[in-house]
Amino acid sequence: MKKKFNFYLSLVFCIFMLISFESCNKSQFSNNRNVSSATGWAINSKKGGFQYNTNFKGQLTPPNMVLIDGGTYTKGRVQDDPMKDWNNSANQQHVQSFYMDMTEVTNVMYLEYLDWLKRNRTNEVYLGALPDTLVWRNKLGYAEDMVNNYLRNPAFANYPVVGVKWVQATEYAEWRSDRYQELILEREGFIVRDAKLDSVSNNSTFNIDTYVINPEKTYGENQEILRGKRSRTPDSLAPSTANRESGFITPKFRLPTESEWEYAALGLKEVRDFNVYRGRKKYPWQGQYTRTGKRKNLGDQLANFKNSDGDYGGIAGWSDDGADITNQVASYDANAFGLYDMAGNVAEWVADVYRPIVDDEFNDFNYFRGNDYKKFQIGEDGKAKVATETQFKVLSNGKRVAVVQPGELLTEELDSSDVMARTQYDKSYNINFRDGDYRSSRNYMVDRYNRAEDEQGETQTMYMSPDMQERDPDKMENNATTLISDQVRVYKGGSWKDRAYWLDPAQRRFYPQDQATDFIGFRCAMSRIGAKTFNSQKTRN
Repeated sequence: MKKKFNFYLSLVFCIFMLISFESCNKSQFSNNRNVSSATGWAINSKKGGFQYNTNFKGQLTPPNMVLIDGGTYTKGRVQDDPMKDWNNSANQQHVQSFYMDMTEVTNVMYLEYLDWLKRNRTNEVYLGALPDTLVWRNKLGYAEDMVNNYLRNPAFANYPVVGVKWVQATEYAEWRSDRYQELILEREGFIVRDAKLDSVSNNSTFNIDTYVINPEKTYGENQEILRGKRSRTPDSLAPSTANRESGFITPKFRLPTESEWEYAALGLKEVRDFNVYRGRKKYPWQGQYTRTGKRKNLGDQLANFKNSDGDYGGIAGWSDDGADITNQVASYDANAFGLYDMAGNVAEWVADVYRPIVDDEFNDFNYFRGNDYKKFQIGEDGKAKVATETQFKVLSNGKRVAVVQPGELLTEELDSSDVMARTQYDKSYNINFRDGDYRSSRNYMVDRYNRAEDEQGETQTMYMSPDMQERDPDKMENNATTLISDQVRVYKGGSWKDRAYWLDPAQRRFYPQDQATDFIGFRCAMSRIGAKTFNSQKTRN
């Protein structure tokens, strides 16, 4: 009996020691995060040395956004093609995780942007950012009340903003990036409280790139604003600034790519069959119809779109879709990702330059056409140059939109030393890479496009129609070869003016990036960095 007792006692002791050993091994990483695994040196020592955020908890979800778990999907047409466009042939793509606005950018969200510009920028910058409210006019229709009220009246506060050009939408995303980053730095004690309101002017503003690369130039070189609560003794120490190693510098807001938008709109979480996506989904919701089959709201419309000629909402009453023009965002059910109005209400700008061809043979991961790589200009002092005056882009209608603001870093194209011995790209301008058959393209004024002159075996002229303001109406037939150019962008999703056919997320159309309509809006996206998902459960392999 005693031997048996000693055996069990020894067994319990061995198990206890094994558990203790495993705990010690695990604790080496959990309890010694401030000790280098490479050298054994201290990290974040008060005496100096390597500083790093070893307590990083992961990327925060930005306001009004949800995380879209990345994955594989069938991009392009999965239904019949009665239009015979042949511009969205089905192909397999993979998209990384990213964040996306739950709703389209609303009038009140855009008015906040306009208000900031009016207080802190020149009047010309403010005027260049204004949406074109005249898009509501129709030669045989009455819409003057929409012209005067849709953008600013509180009755339309949470309706999607329209009349915004692609160029304006990208500038809004840049502005939103800087304002969100300011909030994080203020909350974490890197900048003085309320500096974003009290210390801002046309010559004293915040920009993410400037802050990270050349922080002393931020806020018009007023370094006192950078002395937040993290500067322990502000009188003797330099301002404490956040770098990318701190974990407090976020990715920028931007327009989603076409692949991201289509993947998010499909909401494939609800149609997974084991580990295979069924690539036959027609709408952002389940089923083949535009009305719900659920008993509690049987027959209700699932989106805001045009039913037929002269029918923008249906017969007044229960069968109405609730809107004749746009509708308040989130008026219809969200899709499986938690996104509203991915079909109907307004179509949406995406980042891509339009081409009929989606070149999945060259790339099937995070597909995007529109890369025009730049680098920051470096001054004689070896530091990045900061813009001191506003730079404008002249649109085809003669109006100007600010594309570089005081306080932002100046950029330039890559040179031969930047691309030497690289295999993944060999020039700055990659928009027209592998976009068609060179020998079948029509050549006109190639010398205007110097960046493409030396390309061999790639298209230089097929999709480069002359700029609108340079066209001679008397010679239009000779000059204009196509409506497709490097200045037309893809827009996705159906709108309140479109038939149900265009609600299919696979459908794709294009529009000039410097023109606006009453049926195109936009929403923002942000890249996800770090872990792919919030879900800590291990996926089944």
